[in-house]
Amino acid sequence: MVRSSQFLHAQREPVLPRPAATVLLLRDAENGVEVLMTRRSPTASFAPGAYVFPGGTIDAADAQVHDIAVHRPGQEGQRLTQAVAAIRESFEELGVLLARHADGRPADPQDVAALDRARPLIEQCRERGLMLAADQVFVLAHWVTDRDLPRRFDVPFLVARMPEGQSPVADEAEQFEPVWVRPADALARHAAGSFFMIFPTIRTLERLAKFDWVQAVLQACAGGQPLWTSCPRAGLLKGADARYMEHEMAYGELTLVSPDGQIVHHLDWQCEQPVPLLKNVMRLTAPNPGAMTGPGTNSYLVGDPATGYLAIDPGPNEPEHLERLWRAAGGNIRMIVCTHSHPDHSPGARPLQALCTGKPPILGLPSAPTARTASQFTPDRALVDGEELVLDGGGLRHTLKVIHTPGHAANHLCLVLLEDGLLFSGDHVLNGSTTVVDPPDGDMTAYLDSLDKLSAACETHGIEFIMPAHGYVLGFAPQAIARLKAHRLQREAKIIGAMQARPQGTLDDWVELAYDDVPQRMWPVAQRSLLAHVQRIEALGLAQ
Repeated sequence: MVRSSQFLHAQREPVLPRPAATVLLLRDAENGVEVLMTRRSPTASFAPGAYVFPGGTIDAADAQVHDIAVHRPGQEGQRLTQAVAAIRESFEELGVLLARHADGRPADPQDVAALDRARPLIEQCRERGLMLAADQVFVLAHWVTDRDLPRRFDVPFLVARMPEGQSPVADEAEQFEPVWVRPADALARHAAGSFFMIFPTIRTLERLAKFDWVQAVLQACAGGQPLWTSCPRAGLLKGADARYMEHEMAYGELTLVSPDGQIVHHLDWQCEQPVPLLKNVMRLTAPNPGAMTGPGTNSYLVGDPATGYLAIDPGPNEPEHLERLWRAAGGNIRMIVCTHSHPDHSPGARPLQALCTGKPPILGLPSAPTARTASQFTPDRALVDGEELVLDGGGLRHTLKVIHTPGHAANHLCLVLLEDGLLFSGDHVLNGSTTVVDPPDGDMTAYLDSLDKLSAACETHGIEFIMPAHGYVLGFAPQAIARLKAHRLQREAKIIGAMQARPQGTLDDWVELAYDDVPQRMWPVAQRSLLAHVQRIEALGLAQ
């Protein structure tokens, strides 16, 4: 866990979210699923003027009327209360009633017309012998309002089929202008500036747009658990707020830099200035963007003015980048570590060392005989698996533990900042792509074994964040490593299938089957990892 003393910003407690419920009323139309949306009042305290799905806060009374709600097995307790609240809100705001008579007949327009929307719904349902059709309400998603906002809600997004024959009529107080709209059309109108929506609505519609029929949506939700759960985070991109869900690349970095959700971190990629991530961690990105390097190679400085700094992966021999590294450290670089010998990581080590008056040692593992010509590297001292590099001074200590992780390269290593639970992963774990494993220096079995080693390190050292050599900081470190291994094994299964389908085939034959989800322009690169998989498959006899 990151030491609170190393946070860049004073933390404040986010507002507690209030329980609420939202319902997406759906119908089948000629061109696919349509969803009912309304426009909120321009004076509303939350999302004024936005197009939304009907819903609102959960009342205490919603939990006291389960006896009047028909429910499915397992749909009890909180889930039933949420469904009751959604049914009540859809009636109060739009005059839509999800209910049925004792004989099972659904409520019809005459039943709705007989009810007074100014009176409590439950009281009227009891009078008329109506039961709330909670069994027809399913959980689609679970959203918790972003931590930076002054009003927050903990809200399931529920789905239900629009009752046959009923028509929505807005209350003209909280909701206005009910409209049926295809998710794709709502998104297009929002993009054009004519249909304002907030982030959770947009992301929900993006996923809903993948369904062709209402029944497909309801079947997907039949398990009773949300298809996704999210509490978004926001940063600054191109001068404006930009919000992200947990699976998106910037989320981990925002979690690290601003745990309490304040919008203070700039996400724009640039090479001119160091990017503070913690008081004791800075990132400088080399000016070498490309298909293989993404925004560029990340160099990291760990430490502070009192302890001095350790530089990780100085990158290519780019004089301006190296001078920026040197200046960001105030010239006080005590050690230089290269995670491996590839030409976008290690060539800058000697020139950076020359800039420093103390001539800090260059540390790492020497390149193996299998390394390509451009990846030759000889450190001043070879690091030992498990050894610790210590920066100490001014009452602070920063300890980096070495983990030898062959696979991407034979001499690849990672570093764990023990006091803060950070993993500097070099090219072994990236954000936004999978690393290339290029034989003979790359080895797929060694790569997978090294992932297991990093998983164990996460448990031992409480690692929560991964600082990759390319891309933003990754959060949920153990899960990220597990997903990466699963992805590699899924790819391996496709390769085995390709080899079995074309037993006399070549790499060219197999790549078009095993990497059919990768742009063809990337196949020459993919073939290197394909070869590494093939060597592993053949060595283990997996294709027989």
